[in-house]
Amino acid sequence: MSTKSAETRARILEAAMDLFRRQGFEETTMREIAAEAGVATGAAYYYFDSKDAIALAFYDQSQQELEPLIEQALAGPKKLKDRLAALLEVKLRYFEPNRRLLGALAAHADPEHALSPFSARTHAIRERDVQSFASALQGSGIRLARDLEPQLPRILWMYQMGLILFWIYDRSQAQARTHVLIRKSAAIVERLVKLAAFPLMRPVRRMVVDLMQAVTEEP
Repeated sequence: MSTKSAETRARILEAAMDLFRRQGFEETTMREIAAEAGVATGAAYYYFDSKDAIALAFYDQSQQELEPLIEQALAGPKKLKDRLAALLEVKLRYFEPNRRLLGALAAHADPEHALSPFSARTHAIRERDVQSFASALQGSGIRLARDLEPQLPRILWMYQMGLILFWIYDRSQAQARTHVLIRKSAAIVERLVKLAAFPLMRPVRRMVVDLMQAVTEEP
């Protein structure tokens, strides 16, 4: 892609995001996005064949911009609970300007929908995000159960998705309840991860591994 094309694409994406924030995802049309970006409607469709494609580009851009922020957030804390809290907090700070948009996109949870965080279209983005939790675990110094270790990052990713959904609908001042929930639940997660490594927990670990394999295997 030429520099001019990349600039045009970026301008369309920026215009779309501004409109999504101001008037909502469902309410915004591709024609309005083109007008906001100062391009013909056909040009907007040339770079993005739908609003869904724009939202997917937003997901991808967000992940690229978040990666160095996550690396920085994990550079300091050593305890798993603090690493998880730092990881989650940096994501919420980043997405705060687009909280309303995430609320609209959260309606697309069906894996058959392209914008679902569980869809085939978002697979690469999802897997890179899962790796951020692998990094959080690796730097914690906690001894992990070998049979459970491969599944833990994905379990933590699912934990994150629940927290993000809570945050989207949190009506407390500055989403204060979410931040309390992150801190307290991260401490519980750390304790559970430690307990899971005990030999006595082997039967339970086996059940968890079987469950994760059942829900994540391809149909």
